[in-house]
Amino acid sequence: MGNPINMDLEPGLYLIATPIGAARDITLKTLDILQSANVLAAEDTRTLRRLLDIHGISLGDRPLVSFHDHNAATAGPRLIAAIKDGKSVAYASDAGTPLISDPGYDLARGVIAEGLRLNSAPGPTAAIVALTLSGLPADRFLFAGFLPPKQAKRKTALQELSGVPGTLIFYESPKRLGAMLRDASEVLGVERQVAVCRELTKKFEEVIRGDLGAIAEDLQARALKGEIVVLIGAGSSQNVNEIDLDRALQQALQGQSVRDAVEFVATQLGLKKRLVYQRALELGKAQE
Repeated sequence: MGNPINMDLEPGLYLIATPIGAARDITLKTLDILQSANVLAAEDTRTLRRLLDIHGISLGDRPLVSFHDHNAATAGPRLIAAIKDGKSVAYASDAGTPLISDPGYDLARGVIAEGLRLNSAPGPTAAIVALTLSGLPADRFLFAGFLPPKQAKRKTALQELSGVPGTLIFYESPKRLGAMLRDASEVLGVERQVAVCRELTKKFEEVIRGDLGAIAEDLQARALKGEIVVLIGAGSSQNVNEIDLDRALQQALQGQSVRDAVEFVATQLGLKKRLVYQRALELGKAQE
């Protein structure tokens, strides 16, 4: 990798993508911008300092401004004022591409609103890295960011996404992963394909692939660590969500025994009898 060069940057905001794990996953253009910008800003200044040290870039007497969700109201105007004063400002997210589930979105919107120059130095983003590793269709996909932390709102959000004709991509906290997968299997269907990716580009990178219902069950008892991306394949005629299954079962049980109703619904919806029977038992307990 060549040494960073000094560029004659025009006044403006330069969004730079930083590695999501391996420090060498960075572009030469990004290093040149970090070398040349008049002002550096970061979601986490400690992370950016380490990156500068790794690649031999001196901060010198340049300002290093912290910009995150909690100080955006004050730091944002300060950075915009610097651009108006003829400065070039480089903004780096903690990891990956700025604006993707990142406070840089509001900063970029503010720069656009002021009619100032906005640039982007493309590079890593966890969502796309995960998509390439998932084995799921990549021709059509929707990045949905973080789901709501509360179960009711999370299920509502998943229901709204259930008909999307493409791969769904989510970011998720390790602490909520089990609950998220359980809700997703209930709402989207247990037989959808899923890939759970963690610690991408790092030493302990792992991709767990399989049926959504089975993976959700397997990971209930396993505590994963690190940054996690969850990808869920598109639905098909054999991917039935919980609402449709419950409706079909309730109608069938009105005039048939549990055994006959399960067999009828499983055949009608193209599901495994075991899964339909398990759901029929759950419905029966809920009505007791």
